[in-house]
Amino acid sequence: MSEEAGFGVKVAERFFGLIVLVVGILSTYWTYSTAPALGAYTAFFGVVDVAVMVLGFVMLTAKTE
Repeated sequence: MSEEAGFGVKVAERFFGLIVLVVGILSTYWTYSTAPALGAYTAFFGVVDVAVMVLGFVMLTAKTE
């Protein structure tokens, strides 16, 4: 087998990384725009949303081998 990943795998990783990043951005926006309704859970969901954004960014910038 080849050691290098195929073109399709690289494109798929970038595509899903972009989707995860956008989902993280949108969920962060909605978390902080509805902060009064969430009350004490705003910080928890904010941290989870930032973690999702970081995961998406890592997927976009990771080198696929």
